This record gives sequence, structure tokens and C-alpha cells, in this order.
Amino acid sequence: MMDGLTRDPFREDVIKGLGQPQKAIPSRWLYDEKGSKLFDEITELPEYYPTRTELKILGDRAGEMADAIGPEAVIVEYGAGSLLKVRILLDALERPAAFVPVDISASHLEAAADELTADYPDLTIKPIASDFMASNLGESLPEAAGRRAGFFPGSTVGNLLDAEIHRFLSNARADLGDGACFIIGIDQPKPPKILVPAYDDAQGVTAAFNKNLLTRMNRELDANFDLDAFAHEARWNQSDSRIEMHLRSLKPQTVRVAGESFDFQDGETIHTENSRKIALDRFAGMAEKAGWSLSRHWTDEKGLFAVMLLEAD
Repeated sequence: MMDGLTRDPFREDVIKGLGQPQKAIPSRWLYDEKGSKLFDEITELPEYYPTRTELKILGDRAGEMADAIGPEAVIVEYGAGSLLKVRILLDALERPAAFVPVDISASHLEAAADELTADYPDLTIKPIASDFMASNLGESLPEAAGRRAGFFPGSTVGNLLDAEIHRFLSNARADLGDGACFIIGIDQPKPPKILVPAYDDAQGVTAAFNKNLLTRMNRELDANFDLDAFAHEARWNQSDSRIEMHLRSLKPQTVRVAGESFDFQDGETIHTENSRKIALDRFAGMAEKAGWSLSRHWTDEKGLFAVMLLEAD
């Protein structure tokens, strides 16, 4: 409780973010039920290479990953989404004991977990509706004869700043415990001519995904954003090796959100997401500082994407 009222993290992040010189809202709030469905559509677009590239790596190398994890393991997927990729891993594992998907969208998570339960009736599935950055799973994870293995595909880790990556990896190290391992997808640096279209597709699905954040604020925070007065924008930030998503104001305007007013200049933006492209050696150094060591990695023939296996130190 806070000042006699239930705490609303979404409202807090929005009010704080819109009050900054560079307006910004954490990317996790893009993923309400509709946003999660739109992101699933994005992963199937021709311009969006990460999903199909990672799926091929998983399909080709899942047996090696399963051998490294071992039998009767507890698999914990952070930012679980549609649970498409974990099926490849589950099929390759020897007698997996339990699967714990963690995702911020409770309704989307429940539906995906129900589908998985129907297809894997002998597997213990324990979904946890939580922001993967805030979750401290601790003793809530099931016990098993095998070890615990984190699973974080999709290069979602690229949405985080260095300090956030350290916090996430440190928390996961504590969650999963001694003897654990962690499989993480990492998008690799590449030319902007490949990157920008992946985040600004010709069909406008990514634009709808980004602008859905405005719809969510209108619905949940009594805001009055005019969706036609904002445009989706994808930028390549060379110095930080990242794609940035923004919502750009198309005119001077004032918007009310949760009873407060915020002015926008023509061309001013709300920064909604980062997608960093992190080289293997750089990420290995980050992981080491958080209690993990890089054991091995797998990549596609063009080097577009990598899947890393970390071992708890």
C-alpha cells in the first residue's frame, strides 16, 4: 500500500517517464494482452529475422543443449510470451521435471500455459505472472532430481541497459542456485540496412505494437492520446549499438494522463524500447560479473544471432 492507495507500477512509470526531458516509458509496458499478440505477429514478419534465425539454431542444436542441461531438469523461462521456442527444448530434454514460465501479461501467459499443458500432460507447469526484472522466485521453484536451467530466448536481454542486465543475471543466478545453467539468445551487431526494417515493417505491425502503448494509457490511465497525432519511429543508435523505438509527436500538443498534463513539441518523442546488439565477448564479460561463465555458444551461418550457454560459477 502507498498513501492508503494500491500501488500502480504502470501509472508510476508513465508519470515519471513523461516528466523526463527525453520522455520514456519502460518497454515492459508494451506487453499487455493485445501488445503480446501483436508481438507474436511481428515475429512472423519477413523483415523480422531474429525469431526464424533463433528457431533454426534451436532446431539444429536442441539436442546439444539438452545434453548440457541433463535429465529431470526444472526449466524457468523468463519473459515467456507464446512458449513457442521452449517446445523445441522440451522435446529434446530427457524427462523434464517441471516448466516455470514467467511473463508480465497474466492473460497471455495463462492461455499459452493452457495450450502447453494440453500438449505436455505429464509435465508439471507452474506459470508465474510477473515482470521478469522484478521477480525473485527463490523457493517458489519446484524441486527436482535434475538441475535448474534458465531459458531466455528472443534477445529480450537486448532491451536492457548494462546495469539492468547485471541485476537480471544476478537475480537469475540467485533464483536458479548453484549448479544451474542458463540458455540466452543474443542478437548480434549487423548493418542498419538489415536492422531498421526489422523494427519498422512494411505492413505496419510494429507501428501498431508501439502505438498500442498509447491505447493502453488511454484505457488504464484515463489519458487522451490522439493516436493519429503520433507516429512510430525506429532509429539506429550507432554509439550504443542499438535500435530504438520512439513515438513521435506530429504537432505541438498537450496530453492529459492520470490527471496530469504533459506538453509535446512538434517532433518530440516518447522513447519506448531499446534493442541492443551485443557481441559475444562483451556479453560474456557482463555474465561473468553476475556469477556466470560462458560455456559454449551456437550461431547461424551468417552470424546474425547467437544462443549462449552460461554455467553458474
